[in-house]
Amino acid sequence: MLIGQVGSVRTYITEIRDGPGTQNAFDMFKEATGEESLLAAIKDKAAETRIAPVNARVDRVWKAIPGYNGLEIDVEATYRKALSGTWNTKIPYVYRQIEPDIQLKDLGAHPIYRGNANKPMVSFMINVAWGNEFLVPMLDTLDAEKVKATFFLDGSWLSKNAELAKEIQKRGHEISNHAYSHPNMSRLSAERAKLEISKTQELLHQTLGVENRWFAPPSGDFNQKTVDIAASMGLKTVLWTVDTVDWRKPSPDSIIAKITRKTEAGSLILMHPTASSAGAMKGMIDSIRAKGLVLGTVSETLSSERVKGNAVE
Repeated sequence: MLIGQVGSVRTYITEIRDGPGTQNAFDMFKEATGEESLLAAIKDKAAETRIAPVNARVDRVWKAIPGYNGLEIDVEATYRKALSGTWNTKIPYVYRQIEPDIQLKDLGAHPIYRGNANKPMVSFMINVAWGNEFLVPMLDTLDAEKVKATFFLDGSWLSKNAELAKEIQKRGHEISNHAYSHPNMSRLSAERAKLEISKTQELLHQTLGVENRWFAPPSGDFNQKTVDIAASMGLKTVLWTVDTVDWRKPSPDSIIAKITRKTEAGSLILMHPTASSAGAMKGMIDSIRAKGLVLGTVSETLSSERVKGNAVE
């Protein structure tokens, strides 16, 4: 992926070699000795500023942690831009992302509790098995704040609330799997556990056309057998980093304070459609953004793609 940052021919060599400058084109070419010096300067700066990628890994506490792309100057593309521009033409610095050698998909069947701490992005995980009356207010707040979340749908809820599920999807949110009947997955036989996941997986496809990637065990109850079964069906098992515990009906202010205190880069924030989380939603978003963090879906947060501004590059 190429990422542009605006510069100009007249400042190009000084910006590459020494940082921002104001020299004109004549001075630039007087200091440089031609195209070879320009290329050499670009190569030097590329070596100095390269950010190495971070490999995905299995942590003793947090289990599977995704990798994070590195970043480097694309020397050839930058050189071509510099040569093709006129003295007063603004040209882009051209960068490219560097993928890690080891990605999340390479780690095998492990639960995931958080994204990479180098990636300044967090996600709202909204598990839905009840609370219909609070869904639209939550969706309205997410819309107003231009935030996309990931909704994990209980299959039995989806079978009865297809239109509400379609409204979630229409608003542009990610939708994934929360089993079918909200069981404690660790207590199920392998056959029953597979049925709980597959039944909702099929319903998501039939009702919404969703090819889901993630499985969130109800109540956070699972064992390695659960993770292995989900993996055999093409799903990664995802838990949470920070829990609002909104089912206990805390005040919205207490939820906001908790999220402000505990959220950090890579956090997955668990909630449900409740009065508490609906009331806290705007404050949570404000506190997260005040930390310089970007809100994205679970897929975005757990990808290795770099973050720039308010979007995934």
